[in-house]
Amino acid sequence: MDLILWRHAEAEPHDVDKPDAARELTAKGRKQATKMGEWLDRNLPSECRILASPAIRTVQTAEALGRKFKTHVSLATDTTAEAILEAAKWPSSREPVLIVGHQPTLGHVASLLIAGTEQDWVMRKGSIVWIAQKAADEAEANYIRVVLGADLAGK
Repeated sequence: MDLILWRHAEAEPHDVDKPDAARELTAKGRKQATKMGEWLDRNLPSECRILASPAIRTVQTAEALGRKFKTHVSLATDTTAEAILEAAKWPSSREPVLIVGHQPTLGHVASLLIAGTEQDWVMRKGSIVWIAQKAADEAEANYIRVVLGADLAGK
């Protein structure tokens, strides 16, 4: 199984008069999402399942990919690494899964799958971490296929 973690692109700063989930992407964030969305569209398998947090900034990030996706309440800003893995059906899903979500939880998922414990790994805004499992006939382990920042994803 492949699990691709995509942190939402740059969003408006926190505003005490506006709910956190209502924050939108900035102009820079829209550019980041477009660049990474184009890269992902070229590299993701066509059968990839795409899930996004219901927060506006993650929905806008996912929309930049130009593929169908579903929002999933268990991917909201207050989620846990375990809830993300459950939504992705890790490790048993037959299809790759792209999760569009939030920091620090995406960093927790990446560290849990690679290092075996939840740690505070930082994922920059708009970046991805693509994690895969070795083939059934190889030693059982997860590995990183790609780590890519939006600034290197395209033109």
